[in-house]
Amino acid sequence: MAAETQYRTCPLCEATCGLEITLRDGAVERVRGDDDDVFSKGFLCPKGVGLKELHEDPDRVRTPLRRVGDGFEPIGWDEAFALVDEGLRRVLGDGPRDAVAVYFGNPNAHNLSALLYGRVVLKALGSRNIYSASTVDQFPKQLASAYLFGSATTVAVPDLDRCEWLLVLGANPAASNGSLMTAPDARGRLQGIRDRGGRVVVVDPRRSRTAELADEHVPIRPGTDALLLFAMVHVLFDEGLVAPGRLDGFLNGVETVGELAADFEPEAVAPICGVGAETIRRLARELAAAPRGCVYGRIGTTTQAFGTLASWLVDVLNVLTGHLDREGGAMFTEPAAALPPGRPREAHSGRWRSRVRGLPEVFGELPVAGLADEILTPGEGQVRALITLAGNPVLSTPNSGRLAAALDALEFMVSVDVYVNETTRFADVILPGPSPLERSHYDVALYSFAVRNVANYSPALLPSPVPDEWRTLLRLAGVAAGQGPDVDVDAFDNLVAGEVAARGGVDVAALAPRRGPERLLDAMLRAGPYDLTLADLEAAPHGVDLGPLRPRLPEALRTPSGRIELAAAAFVEDVPRLRAALAAGPPGEGELVLVGRRDLRSNNSWMHNLPLLVRGPERCTLHVHPADAARLGLADGEPASVRSRVGAIELPVEVTDAIMPGVVSIPHGWGHDLPGVQLGVAREHAGANSNVLADEELVDAPSGNAVLNGIPVELAPVAAPAGAAVA
Repeated sequence: MAAETQYRTCPLCEATCGLEITLRDGAVERVRGDDDDVFSKGFLCPKGVGLKELHEDPDRVRTPLRRVGDGFEPIGWDEAFALVDEGLRRVLGDGPRDAVAVYFGNPNAHNLSALLYGRVVLKALGSRNIYSASTVDQFPKQLASAYLFGSATTVAVPDLDRCEWLLVLGANPAASNGSLMTAPDARGRLQGIRDRGGRVVVVDPRRSRTAELADEHVPIRPGTDALLLFAMVHVLFDEGLVAPGRLDGFLNGVETVGELAADFEPEAVAPICGVGAETIRRLARELAAAPRGCVYGRIGTTTQAFGTLASWLVDVLNVLTGHLDREGGAMFTEPAAALPPGRPREAHSGRWRSRVRGLPEVFGELPVAGLADEILTPGEGQVRALITLAGNPVLSTPNSGRLAAALDALEFMVSVDVYVNETTRFADVILPGPSPLERSHYDVALYSFAVRNVANYSPALLPSPVPDEWRTLLRLAGVAAGQGPDVDVDAFDNLVAGEVAARGGVDVAALAPRRGPERLLDAMLRAGPYDLTLADLEAAPHGVDLGPLRPRLPEALRTPSGRIELAAAAFVEDVPRLRAALAAGPPGEGELVLVGRRDLRSNNSWMHNLPLLVRGPERCTLHVHPADAARLGLADGEPASVRSRVGAIELPVEVTDAIMPGVVSIPHGWGHDLPGVQLGVAREHAGANSNVLADEELVDAPSGNAVLNGIPVELAPVAAPAGAAVA
C-alpha cells in the first residue's frame, strides 16, 4: 500500500509544533517536522518523534479496567459505567456533593475534548473539591494577571520575534519551548534576539540550556526572585526611570508601588538573593533603556513561597518601563477560538476555603497541597471518592507518599487515563481514551499564550478502538448528575452545544452536521475576532497565520475600572510577608535548598514509558556544586540520600558547577518503581520522585500554590551495606 502523508500539531508540550506524519497500512511509519507549518516552520523536538511510540505503546490501556485484588481486569464499557454509577451513588447518596473530589492533570491542556467537556463533568458534579496541576504550576501568574488586567487568561507573553532585551527568570524555554509562552523553536527565537544585536539575561540558580545560550547568566538564591524584582522596581523609582508611556492613561497605583518598593533597596536585598547590588541596578537600567525590552518569569517564579508577588512584579517592571503591550515587549495574544468575555468583574480568591487547612479557592479550584488532608481527616465534608482526569498527582504534588496513602484510603476512585500509573493504580475503574493520533486536536488553551497569533486544527488520523473522551466525559457527567450510566450522550451534547453557541452569539443550526468538540470549536471560531470557521482550518493543514501580536490595551482589560490595577489589595496585603523575609536576612552557613529542572525529552511524568525519550545517560540525578559535594563527602556517580521535613529519597550524585553553591537540583516527575505500576519502560528507568521531599505545608499565601522550589534539604552519602567489599 502506498504511503500517505498527513499533518497535525504535536500535542505533547506547549510548543504546538507542526508534524508531518507518514502512514502506511494504517500504521505510523515516520514522524518529522512540518516545514510548511506557519508557526514552527519544521522545528521539532524529540518528544514529537516519540508520538509514534506513544501510539504503539503496549502498556497503554485500550479497554476499561476494574480493580480485582491488587490488579486489574478488562471489562466492557457498559459494565464499567455501571460500576462508576454504583461507586459514586454509594458516596453521594449519604453525603454532600463535596464528598467527591476531581483532579485534572496537565495532559488535559493538550486535549480538545478534555478542555471543552471536562467543565461539564464539574458542573454536573457540583463539588467544591476541585483540584488540578495548576496549583503546582501557573496559578500565581494567572492570579496576578487577573488582579492586574481582569482575567486569568489575559497573560502578557514576550514578543520574542521583535524583542531586543529579554530578562528570563525561573524559566528554561530552550528545553521547554515555552511555558505560558507558546513558542516553537524557542532556542532559535532567543538566538534571534542576539542576532538582532539584542541581549538575553537569564536569572536562575542553574546554568540551564537557556542560560548557556544567553549573553549573561545571573545565579540567584531559590525563592528570592520577588526580592530581586522589587529591588529593580526600587531602582526605577530611585533613579527617575519610571516611564509607562501610553499606559499611564489607564493605570492605577503607580505611587503606591513606589512606596512599597522603598524598603527593597538593592543593597538590602543582595545578601539574601545572592545577586550583587550593582548587578541589580544595572539590570534595571538596561531594561529601562531598552528600545524593545521584556521581563519573563515562569515556573521557578511561581512554585515558590512568593509566587504571586514575583508574578506581579514581572508585570510591574514591564508596565513601569513602558514595555507592556508594546512591540518587542510583553504583549497579549488574540486567540482565534474565543467566546466573548463576560462583564468585567472584581478579581478575587478565597470565595470558599478548604475544610481542613483553610486554603483559598482560586478560579473555582482548591490548592492540591491540601487534598491529602481532605481525604485523611474524618468529619463532615470529608472527601471519600475521587475522579482523576489524565492526572498523576502521586508524582506531581507535594508529599507524594502521604497522598498515595490517602488515595489508598478512598471509598471509590475512577480515572480517565491511558496508563496504570502511580496514581491510577489506586482506581476502582479506569476508563481509557484514544491515542493522540486517534483524536482531533486544536490548542484552545495554548494559543491563548502564543508569541504569534496562529490557528491550526488537526483531524484524527487513525480510527480509535475506544470512544473519544468527549463521549466518555459526557457519560461520566450523566452519572455525576444522577442520571445513571446510560445517559443519552448525543442529547447531552446538544445541550452543551446550544449553551456555547448562545454565549458566542452563533446560530447552532449553522454548525450542523458537526458534533462533539468540532461543533464547539466551530462555534468558538465563528465567535472569535478573525471571521474564521472550522472549515477554513480544515482547508489549511499547515495552519493559518493570523499575524504578529498587536497592542490590545485598554480594550482587552476586564477590570471593573477599565484600568490596570497595579496596586490591587491582594498584592499590597502580601508585601509585609516579603518584607519579613527581607528582615530575616541571608541563609545560614551550609544550608541547602532544592530546585527542579526540565529536560527537553521529558514533560512531567507522562513521557517516561517511551524508549526514545529515556535512552541515553541517566537524567534523574542529583546536581550538586563541587564545593558542597566536597564538604558533604559526596562523590560523582555515587548514591546520596536527600532528606526534607516530610520525606527522603536516594539517587545518584552528579557533581557540576552548573548549579550554584547551596542549591541542589532534581528533575520532576520520576519515581516509577512503585507497586502496581504497569509501565514497563518507565520502571526500568524509575528514578526518584522529588515530590516525596516537597512539603505540603509550604504554599504561596495568596494562591495556595505549592512550593516546589527552595525546599530546605539535607544531603548525605549512602553508606555501603555492611560487609560490602572496599576498593
